[in-house]
Amino acid sequence: MSERAKFIGFKRHCITTDGEGVTTLAAFWGCPLRCRYCLNPQSLEESTKCTELTPEELYEKVKLDDLYFVATCGGVTFGGGEPLLQTGFIESFRVLCGDRWRLYAETSLNVPTESVKKAAALIDGFLVDVKDMNGEIYKSYTGRENTRVIENLKLLRDLVGAENILIRLPLIPGYNTETDRQHSRALLEGMGFKRFDEFTYRLPKNK
Repeated sequence: MSERAKFIGFKRHCITTDGEGVTTLAAFWGCPLRCRYCLNPQSLEESTKCTELTPEELYEKVKLDDLYFVATCGGVTFGGGEPLLQTGFIESFRVLCGDRWRLYAETSLNVPTESVKKAAALIDGFLVDVKDMNGEIYKSYTGRENTRVIENLKLLRDLVGAENILIRLPLIPGYNTETDRQHSRALLEGMGFKRFDEFTYRLPKNK
């Protein structure tokens, strides 16, 4: 029997926000980070009411948008949480959809090296949330070191090409500055990355 995975939510008809064309976002439960302004805190809580699906069940759920996916070169974006902790599930899903749809992953890359290697063979495009290249800023905000992130970025670049990676560089109020962000961008450009998404986090009202 296929493995089951926990999902915190789904969003249909995303247009060029989480990948190319029309996509459906499927957000996994579970994340290695503890970001101070986490956008999906339900992905961390054991008490979260999740939807458990097999790859076959997810395929049946999203295939009603097959026409949109094919017509726009879109497909399914795996988010979370951290989707690269679920590469076994994604591999089974890829077998079901084949090359008909494009698959994307929104990831922090703060995962084991083997997960990156496996994902590189399955995913068409990566949206990598780097946070900040400064190790102290990154740890202050996420609670984790970013050494693995940088190593995995270089590995992923070598495996899939920088053109298939979009780097997300947020301005995080209280944690980094525009100068910090531009320093991060300069370092990443030096590594060969050319595609960036710069934006500012909207703080929760109680912050």
